[in-house]
Amino acid sequence: MPKLVLSEATKIMDVIDEYPFLTEVLVELDPILRRFKNPILRKTVGRRATLTDVSDMINKDLQDVISFFSKKIEESTTTKVKQIVGSERISGWEDEHTRKREMLKALVLELHAGGELQTLKARFKEILGDIEATDIASMEQELIDSGELTVDQITLLCDLHVGIFEDTLSEHKKPQTMPGHPIHTYMAENSEAKKIIAKLRENPSPELIKELAKIEIHYTRLENQLFPMLEKKDFAGPSQVMWAKHDETRQLFREGEDVDLEELTSQVEDMTFKEETILFPTSLELLTTLDWQTVKRGEEEIGFAWVTPGDEWKPLTPDIIHQTPTPDITADTLDLNTGKLTLEQIDLMLTHLPIEISYINAQDEVLYYSGAKERIFPRSPGVIGRKVQKCHPPKSLEKVIQIIEAFRSGRKDQAEFWITMEGKFLHIRYFAVRDDNGEYQGTIEVMQDVTSIRALEGERRLVNWED
Repeated sequence: MPKLVLSEATKIMDVIDEYPFLTEVLVELDPILRRFKNPILRKTVGRRATLTDVSDMINKDLQDVISFFSKKIEESTTTKVKQIVGSERISGWEDEHTRKREMLKALVLELHAGGELQTLKARFKEILGDIEATDIASMEQELIDSGELTVDQITLLCDLHVGIFEDTLSEHKKPQTMPGHPIHTYMAENSEAKKIIAKLRENPSPELIKELAKIEIHYTRLENQLFPMLEKKDFAGPSQVMWAKHDETRQLFREGEDVDLEELTSQVEDMTFKEETILFPTSLELLTTLDWQTVKRGEEEIGFAWVTPGDEWKPLTPDIIHQTPTPDITADTLDLNTGKLTLEQIDLMLTHLPIEISYINAQDEVLYYSGAKERIFPRSPGVIGRKVQKCHPPKSLEKVIQIIEAFRSGRKDQAEFWITMEGKFLHIRYFAVRDDNGEYQGTIEVMQDVTSIRALEGERRLVNWED
């Protein structure tokens, strides 16, 4: 005689796969279980949902749920069912915290399968009650990592995700940091954005829309300073979703005066809510003081929207004072102004740029030219070390000398001209190179065939490989 064990951890779809007739009788337990006929739901939520989840879903005692399945199986088959409740735990969940996150995933997957928002919202309150911001962010990351949902799918419905949990999140205290800390600056910018939104709703004007568009500086700082640090913690999913939402907002700003004002203001407002209730608390939990120092270091290069950061936050803590950087570079790596590259990487980068570059030092000697496969003007290694005055034909020599002398004297910093040659439109530019003290160190020559660029019209926002 076949035997079956039903416990709190038994997956409902494992049982239904073994006994398909159960699909038709589930409504006897509760009409809401009719949803397990939905093929999408069966492949997503159903694969994760346990009998405990079913019990929570329909607000019935777990023992009653297990007894129902046991009775139906024994009535229709020769299988003998053993019921286990409470005393023997066969759960894959390590603790209540993990269990809550699994339930969160089930709710979100059901939403993507077509579940109704208000119903799911009510079930969330009934089943889970409270939840931490980090649980929501972790849930999205796990769904992406497992392949159950893509970044695009989560982006599409992320507003609804937050909609399920927004009442609980609204009750949480906002992150508290000192003036000067990146989170404090982000929060201050959000506060200013909300003030502008209030003015826009009361008295719309193109000037206020333009003023609100400064929030893009805020987004750019998040994308370039905070998100990379989260990625280093293997936590890229939620930030990828937020970046996609930033781009949606940018597109709205591009519409100018024709923009749907309510859509624009709601989008910006919703982003401030997601940041303050999910992104910022999660970031504060994941990142160290040293990480935040790294975030802060690059902020000024991007700039700030409406506010000037304070200076009270001074991260001179033991983890910074005594931390020894982990060696992550090789002997041939060059420590550049904003990053580190090997000599090979630098050479590959320069030879793959769609431009030709030459460098002349302060003594007018040619020290370098990029070895592109297709050159505009022929060059060979023989020019290296040669005086630049010897590298040009007589008809252009005088102009080259004028440019370099103007650079050397400090009268000019750049020069450009363009010519047509063999059906190509060529753009040629010269740039003076100066050190931190303003001393002339040489000249960069940049040449580019811009024929195809000049022919561009309209816009292309997506790649097209067919051209």
